[in-house]
Amino acid sequence: LDKMNGNKNGFDKELTITLKCFFGFEETLKEELVEYGYKEVEILNRAVQIKGKWKDVYFLNLHSRCSIAILVEITSFRIKSENDLFNRASKIKWSEYFDVKKTFAVKGAIYSDLFTNTHYPYLLVKDAIVDHFRDLTGDRPDIEIKRPQVLIDLYISNTEVTISVNTSGNPLFQRGYRNASGEAPINEVVAASLIRMSGWDRKTTLLDPFCGSGTLLIEGALLASGIPSNIERQHYAFKNFKNFDQKLWDEIYDNATRIVRELPCRFIGSDISDEMVLKSRRNLREFSFGRFIEISGKPFNEVEKTDEPLFIISNPPYGQRLELDEELYSEIGTWLKHEIKEGTACIISSSEEGFKSIGLKHSKKVKVYNGNLDCSFRSYELFEGKRRDTIS
Repeated sequence: LDKMNGNKNGFDKELTITLKCFFGFEETLKEELVEYGYKEVEILNRAVQIKGKWKDVYFLNLHSRCSIAILVEITSFRIKSENDLFNRASKIKWSEYFDVKKTFAVKGAIYSDLFTNTHYPYLLVKDAIVDHFRDLTGDRPDIEIKRPQVLIDLYISNTEVTISVNTSGNPLFQRGYRNASGEAPINEVVAASLIRMSGWDRKTTLLDPFCGSGTLLIEGALLASGIPSNIERQHYAFKNFKNFDQKLWDEIYDNATRIVRELPCRFIGSDISDEMVLKSRRNLREFSFGRFIEISGKPFNEVEKTDEPLFIISNPPYGQRLELDEELYSEIGTWLKHEIKEGTACIISSSEEGFKSIGLKHSKKVKVYNGNLDCSFRSYELFEGKRRDTIS
């Protein structure tokens, strides 16, 4: 139980680190970690797992673009009853992890027939934590559900229990750079994951003809420039742990790229809504590369024509909050067929009818989620002079 020990030796101990992601992006997250130099990455359900140390936890909270949260395992064990969970949680020396003055919450996922009420396991662990502090100090930490300073993660699968600390706190898609958004914005982690999944080479011109508040363009520019997606984020839960090493964190943060004087390729965005164009430009002001990204208030089929290869990645209107326009999707297909001479188009949508209206045969199709929406992410290879009008 001394994995989080506050002494210097605690930072040399091997940790089990779990990085949570959205459904369908497990392989994408693994690819990201391999690129960062992590060789042994185990794929789980909506997560991947590695072995590492606290410097890796700090580094990945800053640098991982495709993670929702980063957990460090405290302990794992088997149970036969509800009492087993409380008894094992009571043996953890919680005061070695955080101070009684910190607020906390217990969240996670429960898949077990041992509990008729899936909220009850969280209450058991919460009571174990409160009892520990009350017995030790005579005081108890406050519970804060919405924005706790310390977040405990409880995962139960049948009789297997894993208790971890969530070192991120608020989800990592809360980057800190988006000051303005549209009616149905794409999640930042989803955007970063789609860009990596798309196979974009980070050299070909990136075009988003439905750019909205600019999330896909921003995440693409962050990736191409090497600036961490979370560079503007200020809060991480690990800063509230007793073992927080300010010097180590400062070294990792100071070594990160923050300013670039150029980008490796063109970034072009357009949106028919003047309001969205203004919001996109407002968000881009947060970055040194913002002035290099070209944003115009035009419909997609009036984007300036070019003979250069294009990599199009976009999130056109669809779903529960934006009414699907099948005619719009048909026009997208016509535009791709006749106006884009060479390149790749990657589109995320929740509408099968919309994809049919595009009228192109996809080269890749992946099931993903954008928020609660069940979506498909499809790629189309575009070459002038070749027949491309097969229905997707």
